[in-house]
Amino acid sequence: MAIRSEAYKSLELGASNKNHASGTPLPLALLNLSSVWERSILKNEKLLLSTRKNDPVTIFHGSKAPDLSVTQYMERIFKYCHCSPSCFVIAQIYMDRFFQKRGGHLTSFNAHRLLITSVVVAAKFLDDKYYTNAYYAKVGGVGTEEMNRMEIEFLFNLEFKLFVTTELFLKYCEKLDRAVELLENIRFVAPIIHQAT
Repeated sequence: MAIRSEAYKSLELGASNKNHASGTPLPLALLNLSSVWERSILKNEKLLLSTRKNDPVTIFHGSKAPDLSVTQYMERIFKYCHCSPSCFVIAQIYMDRFFQKRGGHLTSFNAHRLLITSVVVAAKFLDDKYYTNAYYAKVGGVGTEEMNRMEIEFLFNLEFKLFVTTELFLKYCEKLDRAVELLENIRFVAPIIHQAT
């Protein structure tokens, strides 16, 4: 029980950022996770550009990058889907499994669709209360049939292996904490370096 309490404490699942731009209280853990995602997208797109490689196009790719940032999209999902913050950590685990099996990169063209799909799958597996795919599709800004196809494709890529051990969940919580600490240190140092130049 103490280990679980520490994980929730370290993720600050009970805390929220009430001063966020839209006024929606978003748990700090989700802001941290979206920050990690945004950095990952930038890094991956820079890598793809520098190597002149194309990411394989999947059902999750849009024809253009959405106007909403990943943070805004995550906030929308959290606000309207009412899934637990733990679903977002589980969704990250599913995303990692997806990319390990399929290859490819998280980019601005696939992040939003992968996010809604992975959160939907996590909510259905983890939470006691969840909605229909028609509802999730409306929240995610996709059609119901598209939501259904993405969910099936995602599940088959995961080979329907949705169980996550407590140890793995805690490992991801710690990994997220370390990534956020690193990000905070970079943000703190950056202005000092900028002023010195």
